[in-house]
Amino acid sequence: MSETTLPGKESPADAAGPDVTPGPGSRRLSGNLGAASIVFMVVAAAAPLGVVGGVVPLGLANGNGAGFPATFLVATVILLLFSVGFTAMTPHVEEAGAFFSYVRRSLGLPVGIGIAFVAIVSYVALEAGVYGLLGPAGAGVLAQFGGPTLPWWAFAAVAFAVTTYLGYRNIELSSRVLGVLLTAEIAIVVILDLVIVVRGGDHGLSSGIIDPQAVFSGSLGIGLLFAIISYVGFEATAIFRDEARTPERTIPRATYASLLLIGLFYAATSWALISGWGDEEAVAQATANGGTFLGDTAARYLGAVGADVIAVLYFTSLFACILAFHNVASRYLFALAQKDVLPASLSRPHAEHGSPHRASLWISGVVAVSVVLAVAFGLDPAAQFYTWFAGATTVGVVLLLIATSVAVLVFFAKDRRGQSPWRVRVAPALGLVGLLGSLVLILANLSDLVGGSAVLAWVIVGLLAGAFTVGAVIGRRAPR
Repeated sequence: MSETTLPGKESPADAAGPDVTPGPGSRRLSGNLGAASIVFMVVAAAAPLGVVGGVVPLGLANGNGAGFPATFLVATVILLLFSVGFTAMTPHVEEAGAFFSYVRRSLGLPVGIGIAFVAIVSYVALEAGVYGLLGPAGAGVLAQFGGPTLPWWAFAAVAFAVTTYLGYRNIELSSRVLGVLLTAEIAIVVILDLVIVVRGGDHGLSSGIIDPQAVFSGSLGIGLLFAIISYVGFEATAIFRDEARTPERTIPRATYASLLLIGLFYAATSWALISGWGDEEAVAQATANGGTFLGDTAARYLGAVGADVIAVLYFTSLFACILAFHNVASRYLFALAQKDVLPASLSRPHAEHGSPHRASLWISGVVAVSVVLAVAFGLDPAAQFYTWFAGATTVGVVLLLIATSVAVLVFFAKDRRGQSPWRVRVAPALGLVGLLGSLVLILANLSDLVGGSAVLAWVIVGLLAGAFTVGAVIGRRAPR
């Protein structure tokens, strides 16, 4: 496919903003998403309440304790530096496909397709794995309100059916659903934060976030690892290019807004939760009762009703994460089919909804098989199924970020194309250094992330390497 006929190329009519449903022969998605709608989907993919309830206690217990909130600020800076170059290159990448489109544009089709395969494996792994958290969370909510005891996979099956339906429809329906769920979960956490701050915490407000001694205490590396994990999904802004209004402006705005919202929310909330117990007691509580740390804090400051609301919204937060990653994975598959790397039928949008319906159903099929196998082999839904798949996603996404950083530096190496050295050289290089450091930390601790198995850690690395190799080989044979 020639550069002038790329499916993502914007015409003057597109720039005006109205949603145009594609014709029967079109291989382009349609939509009218603004920056706010994309931010909703990206932040929902990050699962804010899931991170606050799951990752924050892990960071407190295993990382740098009361200094852990500062690691979110460090991670935000690294990813903002990455985004400076990422968004500078956006006007030169006239197709949807996020990272793989950027890598392909700069490093060639084989490397780009290899990265795309890594992305698909990473996103599908997380979508499937989160069902391992959602199922038990749903069972817990039902039991909390006096309902019968049901297996975790029953809740996973219901969420799967809803996700498949929404993935089949127009992206704007998913955006509205995610917007409602995200608003609710952020609202309850902000209320909890405000109550803790107004009451002055348990022993006064924590100073760990600005205390160098606290920030560098314990294991700063482990803390940074958990912080980086919490941002998985922010990079999806560019995957919605064809469904966005004026993408050259919308995508950069959505990227920066998503990062700042995620980073400040996590830093402020983790600081408030620590203040709610006191520095030492918060670490002790997170270590002894990490699974109920958020609920216990909510019960302490908001009462039983607040704890019940938190439990329900934790469940919906996980569903929002699944739906967001389903949409991202479907669009990666659609973009590959546009390149004739996969069957062309996958790149035919729905005549009415303008959605990647066939790609979406294919992703649903893979996820369904994964969940069924987890049930058949009796895997623990959280300790094994989720943890293993999340480990693969963590490594995969950091590799995607690193590859994209290299692509940006190579693309602007000889010609800055009117951009400042800071935007296309200095900032991307600094971001790359931070990402490489993060990858080293993740690989060094990957066995802990996947249940202490060094063999499983190497299997995950091998799976991602194999996905890249297969994609690169296919890319070499694909039509240019």
